[in-house]
Amino acid sequence: MDDPLTTTARAARGHAYAPYSKFAVGAALESDDGRVFVGVNVENASYGLTNCAERVAVGAAVAAVARRFRRLVIVTDAVPAAAPCGACRQVLAEFGAGLMVESVGPKDARRWVLKDLLPDRFGPEALA
Repeated sequence: MDDPLTTTARAARGHAYAPYSKFAVGAALESDDGRVFVGVNVENASYGLTNCAERVAVGAAVAAVARRFRRLVIVTDAVPAAAPCGACRQVLAEFGAGLMVESVGPKDARRWVLKDLLPDRFGPEALA
């Protein structure tokens, strides 16, 4: 049985705009104060302009003045469950290396701490 964050990401996935890749992704990002922000991938004919679900969720959170996050769940149909891309890892690193990241697919789920997905990340602490 899905936990609430996974259920939210799964529901969001149904709203993804992925006419080119057909790879729909839903994301649910939980802030430290318990608010949840959703994102979906939004593709573009100019493929470099595509936005990943994780970054869309971060944008929604930042627009709502959330800056600290506990957990991110992404849902795809990939086997094995897909890890976030490098660009998403870097964007997430801007908000802390301790974020728990979970990917859920049709056959499995995988979990990481962000610092393990991006061990030598560049972030705000490097600029201090």
